[in-house]
Amino acid sequence: MIQVAPLLVLAFLAITFLQSGYDKIKDWKGNVEWLTGHFANTILAKQVPFALGIVLVLEVVSGILCVSGIIQHLVQDVVIRGLGFYGAILSCITLLFLLFGQRLAKDYDGARTIVIYFIPAVLVVFWLN
Repeated sequence: MIQVAPLLVLAFLAITFLQSGYDKIKDWKGNVEWLTGHFANTILAKQVPFALGIVLVLEVVSGILCVSGIIQHLVQDVVIRGLGFYGAILSCITLLFLLFGQRLAKDYDGARTIVIYFIPAVLVVFWLN
């Protein structure tokens, strides 16, 4: 039986992270420049390219796992502990990394935005657990 709600949230996470990863790859230099200023007064000031690389990998792998989970659910009817479950967990971890960065930079509006993404990500972990 196909569960539509988890598939919709997995699609939301996949779109979010794959598009964000694509943007980071396409405009690496611009992202590094902007983030260098954003994190200028933090412990990440000299680590921006490295930190951005970590976030890029987390986002792309999260997106791929979410897409794979959707396909797995549609083809194999796997609902519990499938690839989507692990994609949702990695999505939550990725969002926690992003939240940490926003809080570190004292960008509280940005941190609040991350929470909006975190809620459905946790919800889909709950649904697929």
